[in-house]
Amino acid sequence: MSADRLAEDLWGDDPPGNPANTLQTKVSQLRRALEQAEPGGRELVAFQAPGYVLRATDVDAARFVALLDRARAATDPRAKAELLSDALALWHGPAYADFRDEEFVRTAATRLEEQRLTALEERAEVRLELGEHSLVADELGELVAAHPLRERLRAAHLRALYRSGRQGEALAGYDELRHRLADELGLDPGPELAALHQAMLRQDPSLTPARPRTNLPAPLTELIGREQAVAEVGALLGSARLVTLTGPGGVGKTRLALAVADVATDAFPDGVWLVELAGTSGETATVAEVVAAELDVRDDTATGSRPGVRPADLAHRLADALRGRRMLLVLDNCEHVILAVAELVDLLLRAAPDLRVLTTSQESLAIPGETLYAVPPLELPVPGADPGQTGSVQLFVARATAAAPGFVLDEESAPSVAAICRRLDGLPLALELAAARVRALGVRGVADRLDDRFHLLAVSGRGRPARQQTLRAVIDWSWEQLTEQQRLILLRLAVHPGGCTLEAAEAVCAGPGLDVADLLDQLVTRSMVESSGGIRYRLLESIAAYCLERLADGDPVFQRRDLYYTELAEQARPHLYGPAQRQWLDRLDTEAPNLRATLEHTTDHALALRLVDALAWYWYLRGRHREGRASFAAAMALPGVECARTAAWETGFAMLTGDGSDLLERSRTAARALDARDARSRWFLALPHLSFGDAATAEGLLTEALAAFRAVGDRWGEAAALAGRAKQAMFQGDHALAERSGTESLTIFGDQGDGWGRLQASDMLGYLAEIIGDYERAARLHREGLRIAEELRLWTDASYRLSSLGRLALLTGDLDGSRELHERGMRLAAKQSNSFAEEFARVGLGLVARRAGDLDSAAQLFQQSLAWNRRLEADYGVPFYGVTLLLAELGFIAEQRGDSASARTLHLEGLAAAREVGDPRAIALAREGLAGVAAAEGAYEEAAALLGEAAALRESVGAPLPPAERGDVDRIAAAVRAALGEEASMR
Repeated sequence: MSADRLAEDLWGDDPPGNPANTLQTKVSQLRRALEQAEPGGRELVAFQAPGYVLRATDVDAARFVALLDRARAATDPRAKAELLSDALALWHGPAYADFRDEEFVRTAATRLEEQRLTALEERAEVRLELGEHSLVADELGELVAAHPLRERLRAAHLRALYRSGRQGEALAGYDELRHRLADELGLDPGPELAALHQAMLRQDPSLTPARPRTNLPAPLTELIGREQAVAEVGALLGSARLVTLTGPGGVGKTRLALAVADVATDAFPDGVWLVELAGTSGETATVAEVVAAELDVRDDTATGSRPGVRPADLAHRLADALRGRRMLLVLDNCEHVILAVAELVDLLLRAAPDLRVLTTSQESLAIPGETLYAVPPLELPVPGADPGQTGSVQLFVARATAAAPGFVLDEESAPSVAAICRRLDGLPLALELAAARVRALGVRGVADRLDDRFHLLAVSGRGRPARQQTLRAVIDWSWEQLTEQQRLILLRLAVHPGGCTLEAAEAVCAGPGLDVADLLDQLVTRSMVESSGGIRYRLLESIAAYCLERLADGDPVFQRRDLYYTELAEQARPHLYGPAQRQWLDRLDTEAPNLRATLEHTTDHALALRLVDALAWYWYLRGRHREGRASFAAAMALPGVECARTAAWETGFAMLTGDGSDLLERSRTAARALDARDARSRWFLALPHLSFGDAATAEGLLTEALAAFRAVGDRWGEAAALAGRAKQAMFQGDHALAERSGTESLTIFGDQGDGWGRLQASDMLGYLAEIIGDYERAARLHREGLRIAEELRLWTDASYRLSSLGRLALLTGDLDGSRELHERGMRLAAKQSNSFAEEFARVGLGLVARRAGDLDSAAQLFQQSLAWNRRLEADYGVPFYGVTLLLAELGFIAEQRGDSASARTLHLEGLAAAREVGDPRAIALAREGLAGVAAAEGAYEEAAALLGEAAALRESVGAPLPPAERGDVDRIAAAVRAALGEEASMR
């Protein structure tokens, strides 16, 4: 930018006496400030005739535009939505907020604001494509109100409302826009909106949601020769709840299962889900944990565990989560964990009557209700018949044509093809391996060499079933055709049970003279390796097992793999605390089988400690608490391990899961052993104490952690400790401290770009805003929290946010909206088998029923929740904080029904519980209930005194009852005034 332009932008019509010299001074000051902020920073501003240039590309505006470009180039809807969310997360207020009134930024700011709105519209549309209709409908309401005439935005909102079952609101939204356009601009809605309106009126099927969600992979090649098998297995799934596909390796069990599952997708409203078990050993992660992770059922026992009280194991929580869901679960490659799979499937089928399970295994699960389907080889050609009509020949020809363009099945080649298919018993994998050699050997050469190989097999091969011998012979033959370099790569790929990226292959498989990328392409061409667009490479289970047999246990490739994945986890760790959080969570999800294999294999205690330390926060964010505890315990069991940090994290995870005994004492011991500078471990130990309301213990840990974070300048840690302190202060009724801590935490987490952190801080701030009656702010915070929770797949948090929005709808008089939000929150909590979140939603539904005058339904819901809370009290020895509200609500219902004795008993019990918890607002609520009893019994002076005491308590913590929550108090106060006169004081 020229010096003249800079001077004009800075001073306009009132320049200093010597603008050029003054500008140089300002630039020098800027360079000095940049250098002080970061060594080398002064080089970011340089003189370049005729002015100055800023050499900084990593600025929010440039990153925002770059992310938009990447999002628009993405073809996968999920990836597109994530990139758009990453771009929008860079916004923390208006563009160039501090200078937005300056002429020199006005055009750029306007352009960026328009790009932001367009990005919001694009994200809404792609999230609708992903089926997130209800969330989009809730989130767009405020944006539409701020920009009511943007037709693209309005169209997305109307579609979301319609698909969420809120058709009336969708039609009303269109009418509102039509009238506004006519009144303000004299225009009608555009043709797209008009067409959408007509489609909604006639309930066009095209407006209904897309097919259910599934994680089935897109097939790399066409399934050939299995039409009848697909139909037969599909029919079995219609009548049997468990179908197991059996057969030898290479017969095509997995491909058949995937094809059947794809055809069946529309029959299962809750989706079709594949769980690959080939890389699962059951050591660091059980079968139940692997299945739960794939189904996004979190091991979130942080909200349901108390020291010494072991919660339900994950298998039973998974069973509860699937109860009521109509879904198909596909478990692939079960044979090596057959007993664990059988036990889990038996439990799931007994608990979830609408669940169907399709498994593939070389042996049956042998549990009641199982239907076996022996997968046959492909049909073989019969002498005298057209060979091209049989499945085995069709498959061979398709793969041979792909490997050797120009190959055709004709009179000359047909006899050799038929001989190959018969020789290979119609086994699909064997046929594919043989077809890959047609380019090099010709079809006659392949047939001749197979004849030689099978002659040797007939002489020497013993001990295996015939078809298993066939597959082994073909893999042997294919192995012999490889060069030494190709064999090395194949062997080294086999140590990646989850497949690997090209980067991983180049790191782990490397060796002198090896061009890994080229060799991988050669192996893909030979059908020895599968590739998904060059992004990941994997071996089929049969080939991987063959290769692992040839690798010695001490082969250096295992150490190279262990080191690579440890370093990958360490590379990921810092990103789990910032704006790239979700991308790295997804990356670690993909690599989970390889990370588990590394943990299970390594005996290097230093490497094991590095790996668990790097993955600790990943396990926590993904809700895999038991896997985290087991992994830390395994690392600690290695010879020579004595690490206070590792012990602290293992203890923290144990407390979150309720595993073990004397957990409180273990926590104290672990905290005492920590280095004073290890603030993050101390903070992590505070988390489980906060989760079950142990504010006193948490306070000490958080205070120490906060001081240590500030001493070393750890801003993320400071924000995390402040978020914890806000929650602790809420438990203790110190709203001022909670507000200060939560606000500071939210600001820092926003600067850090940490979605999880913003979610934690905004939770308490939203609750505080609700308490003081700032419902607009509370709704904004909870909607933003809901969006973050959905993006990070924090489903328990999402359930709480839905119910919190339901509370706000209740307080603003929208009973139908409140009921719908609470029901959604309860359904989501049930899918996670999280009884705490379920009860939070149930209480909300009780509040809605009582506000609507349905006292019977309200009492039933409150009684159910009170019984659950009493079970907690019996287990933990102290009343849970939900007891006070429930006793008050039941007391008010008893009073309104004229049962003063029951009402008094309930409110007195609530008062005792409130005093034990130490919450002034809960004590005030109990006194208000007792005031109602006193008024009902004619003791109006007593009622007035109790109301006065309650009001003073609320004032003392800065939380007077807002108008929307004064229903009971105003009702009781009116009765007091009617009896004592309008001058009666509530003293």
